[in-house]
Amino acid sequence: MKISTKGRYALRMLLDLAEHPNEGYIPLKDIADRQGISKKYLEQIVPIFCREELLRAGRGPQGGYALAKPADRCTVGEILRLTEGSLAPVPCAEQNPVACPRGADCPTLPVWQGLYRTINAYLDGLTLQDILDNYRANAADDYRI
Repeated sequence: MKISTKGRYALRMLLDLAEHPNEGYIPLKDIADRQGISKKYLEQIVPIFCREELLRAGRGPQGGYALAKPADRCTVGEILRLTEGSLAPVPCAEQNPVACPRGADCPTLPVWQGLYRTINAYLDGLTLQDILDNYRANAADDYRI
């Protein structure tokens, strides 16, 4: 499984918003500048999250975007499924019943299903707030004498 640029940039954009929860609506230009991502690219990603109500949009001179729910309720799994589609390493891992003609007799199927469960459990157990907390904790430990 490989996460696309779209998924990586979406996660960075949402983390940026999570990092500024009390600043109201944040213009995409500000996020793009801070993250080193094209504003045009972010404009393609934003509608996905607005449609799924992960982002709120504000119009006008003070307009921009804000998370629609707290960062501790936005999981990485949810974000990546919206940008990547399935997180299954192979199609049959998420099928029930398995559509593959070899499914009933496949010795590797449990491997793929186990990997899929592990991926989902990990990413669904990781929130934007967890990432920020971990980053801040590690940054606090980075000092020089």
